[in-house]
Amino acid sequence: MIAMKEKRITVTGGKGFLGTVLVNNLRQVRGCGQVTAADLPEYDLRTPSGVEKLFVEQRPEIVIHLAAVVGGIGANSENPGRFFYDNAIMGIQLLHQAHLRQVEKFVALGTICCYPKFTPVPFREEDLWNGYPEETNAPYGLAKKMLLVQSQAYRQQYGFNSIFLMPVNLYGPGDNFSPQSSHVIPALIKKCMDAIATGADEIRVWGTGNASREFLYVEDAAEGIALAAERYDKPEPVNLGAGFEITIRELAERIAALTGFSGRIVWDAGKPDGQPRRMLDTSRARSEFGFQARTSFDDGLRRTIEWYRHSRPQP
Repeated sequence: MIAMKEKRITVTGGKGFLGTVLVNNLRQVRGCGQVTAADLPEYDLRTPSGVEKLFVEQRPEIVIHLAAVVGGIGANSENPGRFFYDNAIMGIQLLHQAHLRQVEKFVALGTICCYPKFTPVPFREEDLWNGYPEETNAPYGLAKKMLLVQSQAYRQQYGFNSIFLMPVNLYGPGDNFSPQSSHVIPALIKKCMDAIATGADEIRVWGTGNASREFLYVEDAAEGIALAAERYDKPEPVNLGAGFEITIRELAERIAALTGFSGRIVWDAGKPDGQPRRMLDTSRARSEFGFQARTSFDDGLRRTIEWYRHSRPQP
């Protein structure tokens, strides 16, 4: 177990959605006094100079790599080359330089998109290599998956302490609500709130609604990452999730009810559903470092909706 209070900790992507919550967790919950963020525009981690600047200026003993180029199905479909290159090059350079500079520990964040398209539910870490990822997000998922390969290879050859975590879709206050790049929960909240504001009697949603997903509240995700950074030092990847499954149709109906939208939900079956089903087996995280999600899904949705209600631009 690492005594993190006295360590210099760098969180890449530390000004983003998850990063902000994790930095706060490390500082306020764990009392870590030397936590810094490395994020755009100060640090462009796609470039060697940006990576070198991070290590020279911050001299981290622990690196938690959250920085990523992400988006929903539409953004992944429109930017497969960018999503592959940017995510792969960031991870490869950061982990390599962390090894060369003898960083004590590297925590790499993967994604549920690493899993094969038709993984049996619940997804077990042992199933990670049993097929190709779902096509719309495969470039992103595979770029992240290479961090696992690199982590394990550097541990085997150099004894470098790098771990790999795979969270499900995150949500919560501060999420990305951009129509161009948001994930499904903020996208649905925005659609419902916009419809209420304009008096529209319907919203249109991609796909059939039959696909299922699992969601992890952002504060729970931050706690899981912090626990793993403190307590987990093995080569095997670890799922981070809440351990439940909900269809997109049920999700849309629940968000409509919680926002107060009473109109029709129209499904655009010509648009892709993405991976058919997603739900993680979370037993490894529980047994290895004591992580279990604490926030109920309805509570998390209510907090997210309330945050957006008070933060959204007013017409």
